[in-house]
Amino acid sequence: MKLATLKNGFRDGRLVVVSRDLGRAVDAAPVAATMQDAIERWSTVEPLLRARYDALNAGTLPDAFAFDPAQAAAPLPRAYQFVDGSAFSNHGDIMERAYNLSVKKTPGVPILIQRQGDDFRGPRDDYAFPSEDDNGDFEGEFAVILDDVRMGVNAADALDHVKLVTIFNDVSMRAHLFRELAMGFGFIQAKPATVFAPVAVTPDELGDAWRDGRVHLDMQVERNGGWFGHPNGGEMDAGFGELIRHLAYNRNLGAGTIVGSGTVSNKNYREVGSACLAERRAIETIDHGEPRTPFLRFGDRLRFDVKGGDGQSVFGAIEHRFVAARQGDTA
Repeated sequence: MKLATLKNGFRDGRLVVVSRDLGRAVDAAPVAATMQDAIERWSTVEPLLRARYDALNAGTLPDAFAFDPAQAAAPLPRAYQFVDGSAFSNHGDIMERAYNLSVKKTPGVPILIQRQGDDFRGPRDDYAFPSEDDNGDFEGEFAVILDDVRMGVNAADALDHVKLVTIFNDVSMRAHLFRELAMGFGFIQAKPATVFAPVAVTPDELGDAWRDGRVHLDMQVERNGGWFGHPNGGEMDAGFGELIRHLAYNRNLGAGTIVGSGTVSNKNYREVGSACLAERRAIETIDHGEPRTPFLRFGDRLRFDVKGGDGQSVFGAIEHRFVAARQGDTA
């Protein structure tokens, strides 16, 4: 099943069911008015939403309409909790090698950081940036949306709480990152608003590509129409089950919690490229002694997409442009 949220002038938008080919949609009301409502009552509404999904794909719903990703907000426009991981160790290894970093890691302990969940961006929205001097960057990632998770859940049972899967661009401002890390706390200015794909899907939509709590599909990334990389999500060192287990060790997780994978990165990066500027710049530093690829510039266009075995987009593409912030804009 595929779900999206359309903008309607209210913060939580309007939940719709989207066809498998992403071409058509139908209102989810009166089953569930918003994505948060659906996630909180998932066991009750899922069969009813799935019935509408099946009918939509069969072409039997007279109230269906064309789905326009440009009208989509993030599938969950705001979240009570958003936690991002760093589950692809290859990404960190490249950064440490390039810049002679010494990072203390505990074997078997996933890396997670609390993020902001009140300002998600839609997949086709222009992204306002304060200054090019912020060294804007992108990071292609996978994410899962959970229902209620009880404290102490094990990794296997944790996957039963994954109700939806999607992708996002974890925008970064690299100029602020090392300063904030040196202060010994979390990111604030280094991690502004996140951009999500138009659609979130139930794990069964991924077929065999969803296994071991990982999405075994390529993250296809373009900058200004040119190929940037297509690393595969199956190379996560800790799967989503392990990330959720670690997060829920000493707390309950409320329905609507989003957990991110971290930047998708593969060990054969020379063949598959990267999903983030910082990684490519680090590789260039290793190879040439200095980075050669510039950070984001105003007017740059980015595209993130994931295609299934049938060659069709699974979540719909993120396609957005970076622009100069005007007075009153948020970054």
